Parts: sequence; C-alpha cells; structure tokens
Amino acid sequence: MSEHAGGPLTTSHPLATALAEAGCSHAALARRVNGLAARQGLVMHYDKASVTRWIQGKHPRGRAPEFIAAALSERLNRPISPFALGFTTEPEPPVGTRSLLYREDVAATLHTLAELGSLDISRRSLLGPVPFVAATAADTQRHWLLWLGELDDSAVPHLAAAADQGPVEAVHFMIWMFDEMDNRHGGSQVRSAIIHYLTSEVIPMLQQHRLPERQRTQLFGAAAKLAATAGWCSYDSAEYGLAQRYMTQALRLCQQGGDQVLGGQICAGLSHLATNLGHHSEGVAFARMGLVTAKHAGSPLGLMRLYLMAARGPAARNDPKNTATALRAAESAWESSRGPTHESPWVRYLDHHYLEAEAAHCFRDLGDAKQAEAHATASVHANGERARRKGISQAVLATAHLQQNRLDQAVDAAETALAWLGGGVVHSERSVQALRDFRARLEPHRSEPVVQHFDRQARSALGAA
Repeated sequence: MSEHAGGPLTTSHPLATALAEAGCSHAALARRVNGLAARQGLVMHYDKASVTRWIQGKHPRGRAPEFIAAALSERLNRPISPFALGFTTEPEPPVGTRSLLYREDVAATLHTLAELGSLDISRRSLLGPVPFVAATAADTQRHWLLWLGELDDSAVPHLAAAADQGPVEAVHFMIWMFDEMDNRHGGSQVRSAIIHYLTSEVIPMLQQHRLPERQRTQLFGAAAKLAATAGWCSYDSAEYGLAQRYMTQALRLCQQGGDQVLGGQICAGLSHLATNLGHHSEGVAFARMGLVTAKHAGSPLGLMRLYLMAARGPAARNDPKNTATALRAAESAWESSRGPTHESPWVRYLDHHYLEAEAAHCFRDLGDAKQAEAHATASVHANGERARRKGISQAVLATAHLQQNRLDQAVDAAETALAWLGGGVVHSERSVQALRDFRARLEPHRSEPVVQHFDRQARSALGAA
C-alpha cells in the first residue's frame, strides 16, 4: 500500500514515543496492523520499513491510522487515537458526536465507548450536553440491517450460550448482579458502577486480544449487554442523549458477538427511548428492526417485548387498530414461550407482568381507561420486588382512575407511588416522570382541595408544577 508525505521529518514523532512505551518492535506493529485490517476484510502489506517511514513523517493511507492506533491501544492497555499518534491533521470529532455513529471498525467503537464512559463518570463538564438526536436513527438502522442481511443464520447461535469458564463467566455474573440492582431499585443506583466496570475491566480485555476466539466472541456480547444496560440506566436517570449513545455503541458490539436475541433487545431499548421522547416513527422503526433481528432466534419472550414496543408508538398516535394488532402478537409470543429456562439469559426477566405493564401504557394513551386500570392493577400486584416497574404502573393506575373521573382514587393511587419514591425504594427518574405526567393531567382540577394537598406533598419529589 502506498503512502504520501505528511509532515516534517522528525526523530520525536509521537508514534516513536508510543512504540517505546509499549515495548513494541517495528515488525510486530506492522504484523498487528496487517492482522487487524484482515479482520475487517482489508488487505495491507506493511513491514518494519513502513513503520520507520511513518516515524520519519510519512502518512499511511486509508484506514491504516485506525489500525495502528488499535494495535498500540492493545499494547498500552489504554485507548489511544490516531490523532495522538500524529496521523491526522485535525482532531477527531468530540466523543459526543462519535458515539452517535455506528462504526465499521470495532476497535474504534471500543475506543469511543471507553472515552465516553470515562468522561461520563469523572469529567462530565468536559462531555457537555448530549441531546437525543432522532436524525441519526436511520443510519444506525441501515448499518445493522445491512449486517443482518449478510448473516448466515446457520453459523450464528440463536440463543446466547452459557459463558465459558474464565473471565467471561465472571462478567456474566456481574451483569446478573447489575440487572438485579437496576430492576429492584432503578438505574440511578447502579449506573456509575456499570460504566466503571465496562470501561476499566471489560473493554481493556477486548483490546488486548488475549482470549480464545470463542470466549472473545462471548465477551463482545457481554460488553454489548453492559453498554446497553448503561444506556438503560442513563435513560432511567433522564440522561436521554447518553442513553442513545450507549445503546448505539452496544448494538455495534452486539454485531461482533453475533447475538440476535440481544440485538433485538437493544433495538427494543432504543424503541422505548425514542417513543417516550415523542419520536414515535423512530420508535416503531427500531421495534420492527428488532423483530426482523429476533424472528428466527428462538426467543418468544424477546419477541413479546418487541411487539409491545411496536404497540407503544401507534398507541401514542391514537391508532387503536395497529396497537391492537401488535398487542395480540405480543400475547401470542408470550403464550408460545416454554418458560425462562428455554430462553436466552438476556430475556429471562420478561414475564406476563411485563406485558401487563406495557399494555397498561398503551391503553392509557388510547384513552381506554378500563383496560388501562385492569392491566396496571395486575402489574402493581405482581411486581412486589421490581420497584421501578411497580411504581410506574401505580402512576398509570392513577391516570386510569382520573380518566374515569374518580379523582379521590386517582390521588390516593398517586400518593402511594409518591410514598415509594419518598421512602427511597425507587431511584428512577422514569418513575418521577410518570408521576409528573399524572400531575399535569390534574390541571383542570387545581381548585380541588385534594389536588392542592397532593401538590404540596409532591413538590419535594417532583419539583414545582
């Protein structure tokens, strides 16, 4: 591969400094760059003389700077960018922009995710505001569906296999623990721990390339699950732009792990996020993408969740026909499941009570208060330990009472949900938002003493109306 001049000759090129720090020979770097390129379907024939020319100021063409940076990131056990090695004339776009992109190069994805997590936890002020950007959804969907279309179904395990012995098994245990904390207490409680574990433990393992190929593939799947959970917890903390970015990067890692069930669930998370932010078309598109992903993956529970997400968009647009079609499909998927032990580990938490909770939202949005009340009541009674789901369903139940002009019952139900928040049982901004939605619906009744009393009680937890 040819090269072109780029910069003055120097003996203190940043690449030379990085090579010395990593203890990496010119020949070893060239071999690794060629190998990384081959994994991306590219043919490169660099040798030790090529590395010497880079240090003397020659600039490698094409994507070679990405592979050089990835190779040295492995050696140094920390992310390092092509710009830091002197290979670009302009700095990379800020991580808030890069993390919206679905990159072909998985090494770049790992680097971006590590940088995003580091800034998110320790230097939030440097990260700056990161809004949800609906316009990037189509690009993410295009990349994922192109990969899916090229997939040989016979070569990819449909259900996530149990983790092999070694570091992958330990990561799976940590995922289980984080999921339990999130489901019981809300994402705000566990978010920083997930991001720290992902960026300080899991991503460095993937960058080092020291695991057997089967374990490495499994580890990509586990990293995708962690990144998606970080996104879900960000969503639960009202960090919607961060949620989108973590989930987008999670989908790229999931491609590398080849797990279609997990891919469908990440699509479901993106669908939920988009729909709740009012981007109903994008929400439905992500749900449909997830259904295409998981339809042959042998996971009825995963399909149930995706059909429920496909129902939420039409319900928010007051489209009862398409809502009913999707809800019937979700119910059918639930009935066809043989139980959690026959499902992927990523969807075993899903049950009929999850269906009840999401159906309650759909009927609330359609204005079918009796159905909303029935489903929300069932969800509240069933989800004793799942505090977030129980709290949100309680707020939906309050709205269903209000829609039936039962003001006292509505406020009583909302006060119960408020007590759970005030008691520290739930640390979830989505639970708070559900109660704020109910409070906004009380506006026509502001003169009623029971509403004024609720407003005074709610002010500390929900803020001013």
